[in-house]
Amino acid sequence: MAKYVFVTGGVTSSLGKGIIAASLAKLLQARGMRVTIQKFDPYINIDPGTLNPYEHGECFVTEDGAETDLDLGHYERFLNIFTSQANNVTTGRIYQTVINKEREGAYLGKTVQVVPHITDEIKKRMLKLGKSGQFDIVITEIGGTVGDIESLPFIEAVRQLQWELPEEDTVVIHLTLIPYLKAAKELKTKPTQHSVRMLSQEGVHPDILVCRTERTLGPELRRKIALFCNVKQEAVIEAADAPTIYEVPLAMMREKLDIICLKKLNIIDYKEPELDKWKEFLDKLKYPKSKVNIGLIGKYIELQDAYKSILEAFVHAGAINECHVQVVNVHSEFIDDENVAEKLSGLDGLLVAPGFGYRGVDGKIIAVKYAREKGLPFFGICLGMQMAVIEFARNVLGIKEAHSTEMNPDTPNPVIDLMEEQKKISIKGGTMRLGTYPCEIQEGSLAFKIYGKSPVNERHRHRWEFNNQYLDKFEKAGMVASGKNPATNLVEIVELINHPFFIGVQYHPELKSTVENPHPLFVSFIKATKTYVERKSEAKSPMLQSEII
Repeated sequence: MAKYVFVTGGVTSSLGKGIIAASLAKLLQARGMRVTIQKFDPYINIDPGTLNPYEHGECFVTEDGAETDLDLGHYERFLNIFTSQANNVTTGRIYQTVINKEREGAYLGKTVQVVPHITDEIKKRMLKLGKSGQFDIVITEIGGTVGDIESLPFIEAVRQLQWELPEEDTVVIHLTLIPYLKAAKELKTKPTQHSVRMLSQEGVHPDILVCRTERTLGPELRRKIALFCNVKQEAVIEAADAPTIYEVPLAMMREKLDIICLKKLNIIDYKEPELDKWKEFLDKLKYPKSKVNIGLIGKYIELQDAYKSILEAFVHAGAINECHVQVVNVHSEFIDDENVAEKLSGLDGLLVAPGFGYRGVDGKIIAVKYAREKGLPFFGICLGMQMAVIEFARNVLGIKEAHSTEMNPDTPNPVIDLMEEQKKISIKGGTMRLGTYPCEIQEGSLAFKIYGKSPVNERHRHRWEFNNQYLDKFEKAGMVASGKNPATNLVEIVELINHPFFIGVQYHPELKSTVENPHPLFVSFIKATKTYVERKSEAKSPMLQSEII
């Protein structure tokens, strides 16, 4: 039987429950445990697929096409395993299931209530992965903050599971904040005491406290927290601010978080952690030998979580290239023909980010033109690829009114058009082309040199596609479709044959980049930018594709 670890949060949001959960999972995995993590979110949306990135950050897509919380990206990047639909559950999905059952007559004659019907469905989802037989330990992160009305059914479900399961089968970790008051020049434990008391009032008592702090927790302070929160002193864990999230697993290992959990779960058969690859990655990350400046052209740059997977993919690719990747955010809405050179000067590469809607599109097209004409390494993802297609159609093929029907439904030249199977769809949630699809890559292309194989499988999240009616014109002019879906002939990859590094992909490669397996497209892009810097500094002739792969 699997054992269960529940991670709750108190005092304030954004303390890093996902990172703590992923770090603990990494340590347990390194000790030989089969581990998975799941996220329970308290909002009523069925999933985050219809949310604006400003509301909830990026929408992370799994292999099986689930639109999920961005924390699942952390889980995959840390554990180097795939998550699925079962790893992310929302209040909306729980209520939808219960209401559907009620309509079907499953509760015939009964009054449907939060307790037991909603909590029973929550418990069923919490135990689902553990009952699969694939995992030794299931870590469940409870979204929101203790005390929120929305979180109460999840906390109640945890209380019931603590009562129903054997004592050695559950552990509750409470992540809290120990703020430092500059005026008083001391750390304050009262917010943590109140948070634990609030959790205890709901019937759930934490076994371990993980305390986020800017200053070191001395032994006296730990003793005070343990005494007033009724936990063992060894179970008061310091979670100091770290330069990078990838240092947190090692910090938690020093605090013995994994050992304490294993002890509480009565697991005695475990090995010393194997973290050599992780430490090697951190060494390269901390001591780079070079630096590049990458322009991230997007329209949600005010919120970094909107492009979380892209930023982390740059970290992975930078480390393997022993290069510090400095991401320069450039808001596409404020790029025009007059200021483009000024805004993009000093950059060594350009990534045009994904997105939806017409806002900021013109700036992305202008940025693509700049990269194409200046020989600047270019990488376009999803909408970024589509903008590259539109720019090429307008400025190389001379099709001045070329556009996407997403932004201009009446364009006479829809070089990007709504997919045929999408034209009859009216429901927005969960109806895009989602999940993993194969892509066959043309031998001899830049993409084939990067991947070194064909076919490849990549994750998608889109409704619009390259219009194949224009493909011949594009390829004759130098923009080739080097990757296609074998079943539908959908263009997955475009690249310029007369440019040092210019590639756009319809899929989202950032979603599959992990610490142990950086995505080859990001790795090659960073390598190309390094070569660009070297060429620029040496004032040599433009680089060739053969020199950067």
